[in-house]
Amino acid sequence: MARSNSIEIVEAFWEQVWNAHDPQKVDDFVVEDFVITNAGEAIEGRENFKAWITAFLDKVDDFRLEVIETFQNEDGSRVASRWHAHGRNNGVLGTEPDGRPISFSGTAVWAVREDGKLLHNWVERASWELYQRLAASPA
Repeated sequence: MARSNSIEIVEAFWEQVWNAHDPQKVDDFVVEDFVITNAGEAIEGRENFKAWITAFLDKVDDFRLEVIETFQNEDGSRVASRWHAHGRNNGVLGTEPDGRPISFSGTAVWAVREDGKLLHNWVERASWELYQRLAASPA
C-alpha cells in the first residue's frame, strides 16, 4: 500500500507539534513505541518523546521550525526533511539563558508505517555550531 501522503503527515507533525508548541499532539502522529534517535541517543516511547519535546521547548523561547524541503521514497515508507529552527535562548545546550536570538539547521529522516503513523525519527542538527555562537561573549 502506497503512502502517498507521507510528506503531508510529517509536515503536519512539524506544524501541529513543534510550531504550535503542543507536545500532546504527538499522540495523533506516532506509535506508542516510537523512537527518536538524536545525536546518537535513542529516546524510546511516545511519553518519553513528549517529555523530550517539552524539555527542548522550555530551553528555546518563541521556537519556530521552517521546513526547507521534504521528500519521500517511492512507497512513502521514508521521509527526509531539511529544516531551519529559530527562537530565543532560554538555556539551550546548557548555556546561560540570555534571550539572544538563535537559529540552527537540521535534517530528519522518518520511518512511516502504512497507516501513516510515524515509527522512528533520526535527527541531526547543527548543535555544535549553535553552542559555539552561544558560548562566545555577546557582542
